[in-house]
Amino acid sequence: MQKSKKIKITPLGGLHEIGKNMTVFEYGSDLLILDCGLAFPDDDMLGVDMVIPEITYLQKHKNRIRGIVLTHGHEDHIGAIPYVLKEFNVPVFGTKLTLGILKNKLAEHGILNSTKLNVVNPGETFKIGDFKVEFIRSNHSIADAVAVAFHTPAGVVLHTGDFKIDSTPIDGEMIDLGRIGELGKNGVLLLMSDSTNAERKGYTMSERTVGNTFDNVFENCNKRIFVATFASNIHRVQQIINASVKYGRKVAVSGRSMENVLAAAIELGYMNIPKNTLITLDEISRYPKDKLVIITTGSQGETMSALSRMAFSEHKKVNIENDDLVIISASPIPGNEKAISNVINELLKRGAEVIYESLADVHVSGHACQEELKIILALAKPKYFMPVHGEYKHLSRHRDLALEMGIPSKNIFMMENGKVLEISQNSGKITGTVPSGKVLVDGLGVGDVGNIVLRDRKHLSEDGLIVVVTTIDHDMKAVVAGPDIISRGFVYVREAEDLMESMREKANEVLDECLSHNTLDWASIKSHLKNELGSFIFAKTKRKPMILPVIMDV
Repeated sequence: MQKSKKIKITPLGGLHEIGKNMTVFEYGSDLLILDCGLAFPDDDMLGVDMVIPEITYLQKHKNRIRGIVLTHGHEDHIGAIPYVLKEFNVPVFGTKLTLGILKNKLAEHGILNSTKLNVVNPGETFKIGDFKVEFIRSNHSIADAVAVAFHTPAGVVLHTGDFKIDSTPIDGEMIDLGRIGELGKNGVLLLMSDSTNAERKGYTMSERTVGNTFDNVFENCNKRIFVATFASNIHRVQQIINASVKYGRKVAVSGRSMENVLAAAIELGYMNIPKNTLITLDEISRYPKDKLVIITTGSQGETMSALSRMAFSEHKKVNIENDDLVIISASPIPGNEKAISNVINELLKRGAEVIYESLADVHVSGHACQEELKIILALAKPKYFMPVHGEYKHLSRHRDLALEMGIPSKNIFMMENGKVLEISQNSGKITGTVPSGKVLVDGLGVGDVGNIVLRDRKHLSEDGLIVVVTTIDHDMKAVVAGPDIISRGFVYVREAEDLMESMREKANEVLDECLSHNTLDWASIKSHLKNELGSFIFAKTKRKPMILPVIMDV
């Protein structure tokens, strides 16, 4: 039977949100996954370490999965891979640096040796099932980023990945606009394009702008310099090292992710570091302060990051001191503004000078602004268009740009995670939905923290806990011990003895009432205790702590 010449595209993450990027491409009996990222937890996800996409749909079709294709090595594109590979072991395709960074993750999860990693260079094409997959060189805030073209009998789908157009990139390798234009001439069925900066007019500045700023700051500085940036931005790290070498400074690195990425980049030849430039944190005491640069993680104000621990004097080897200079070379990820502000305030209290994005050009985005997005639309000339990677406001603005560029409204698809788009040369339509959502990772637990657990954590964090402990003689129908009241996060017991005693009396009253009515079902007694004591406490305090009755039988 002849295969239907339709391509199915299903985003499982990355739409109406920042991060958790994951998209499924299907043709015939073959299924490919593009990217497999994580997102950082929201403020109301108490205790959660990370968020990964739900893969129920993939589990149902695991025999059809031919592989995972990666655009670049950022956490929001590769962070969930270890969890997915534990469900189904399939080959992974990516550029050299992307897979180099991924190896550390797979080793930590104990699955490196069982995973087949396939290095694909920009400009190369490989065949897998009925897909021919082409890697196209791109520019982003990490080296070795690519756009991906999926060639199928139904047509070409071009996914930009995260990108910007940088005419003066640090590695000298500009985005391959010529190849995108060539694909456009031959016919692109669908363009899927990064929408992160779709609200920003103009062009994104070149990464070299930051290098010039570092040069100016380092030139006349006689302080010890700390630079906090994303570990994965090796071009940024290279420019910090270049400025350090130029002005005779040694460089130390702090933060596990920074050390891992730097080691991978050096091993694979993506960084040029003169001999004897790098030193360990243990060696910094041997050098004058004006001859030191410390590159660190923590640009997002993360509580346990190296910069935060230095700022709060909790780092084992180095702390921020009076007259240090701290450069925060990153912009806040939405939701992290408060955490970054707290760290900056603490750094300033310790007498450090702090330079951040609003004070100097110490950061540029890795994502394309409006004029660059228009260039890609003009070169690709797609029949259909789907804005990807961003919140709804970003996708909406990108849609408006596509309309300005002459793409008909009926050919633009505003998708949601879980919606299925089917396209062919003659038609494009949303044909249904598949399961999608968030899986919460908390420590070693994957998916065992759900809405009910989060609700309880929120309840505990806001109102505290009351534990009522009592022992009942089942045969005598009498309380033989207690009830004792234990309070956590509700009131300080010593300062509220009267309240605690009145709560104990109320609990005793409720228990006597239950036993006098021959209510010996523990579940009923617990329910009655929770309801009556809860109403009593609210009347007294206008608070609703979680009430946990514990009944023992003798």
